[in-house]
Amino acid sequence: MNAVFLLGMAVLITGVCAAAFPRPKNYLNRLINVEIPAWGLLLVMLSYDETLALLTFVAVTGISTFVLVRVMERRGEA
Repeated sequence: MNAVFLLGMAVLITGVCAAAFPRPKNYLNRLINVEIPAWGLLLVMLSYDETLALLTFVAVTGISTFVLVRVMERRGEA
């Protein structure tokens, strides 16, 4: 295992915990906390293949941002 993989796993686990248990429970904070695991996933994928890493990062970031913004709009807290 290389350092990029281990750092990615640490960031991924930290980000998942931050997204699951946010301090102020609002949707903007959750949106920001979803970006943390996306960066961890990017680092994990970078240890395998650069093209796969970039495609996965773009897909995860785009989909999660779209879904969470739609939830914020429906709840009226945006």
